Amino acid sequence: MTIRILGISGSLRAQSFNTALLRAAVPLAGDGARIEPATLHGIPLYDGDLEQAEGTPAAVRALKEKILASDALLLVTPEYNNGVPGVFKNAIDWLSRPTPGLPDVFRDRPVAVIGASPGGFGTIMSQTHWLQVLRTLGTRQWHGGRLMVSRASAVFGPDGALQDEKVRAQLGEFLQGYAASLAAT
Repeated sequence: MTIRILGISGSLRAQSFNTALLRAAVPLAGDGARIEPATLHGIPLYDGDLEQAEGTPAAVRALKEKILASDALLLVTPEYNNGVPGVFKNAIDWLSRPTPGLPDVFRDRPVAVIGASPGGFGTIMSQTHWLQVLRTLGTRQWHGGRLMVSRASAVFGPDGALQDEKVRAQLGEFLQGYAASLAAT
């Protein structure tokens, strides 16, 4: 059985370090695991009036369906002003709302968090902020490893390819550890 992990990049930028980190993760998941990349494009700002008038937006429903088709989540988070990026938190807020015909996408779902930043501390504050959000949503957070890529402009080439072999090895170890923990449950 192949473990299906949905990886979500928390950035909308075309040249995002976190989207590049997610792309680099895909071939490193190891035997028995597959990572499907996803983005937040098309998800509007949360608006209760919009939700009441029109229901769940199509982009939110599509991402919920991808989450439900997966066995686990990998959140690939930037860090803005020492915290969770607004666009990523907004998407999670939408995803946590009830959608007719679909079950809760977070309750008891395994989740791991990684991230990349041009700064010297990686995404330590953003990842720490995610802990309380994920706990509130009732996810099963994986704490078997941490990956916070700092000085990302030196880790990724101009084309977005991961060029740092040490980070590649750390990413592979993280992902394979996560996949092994999923296989054990």
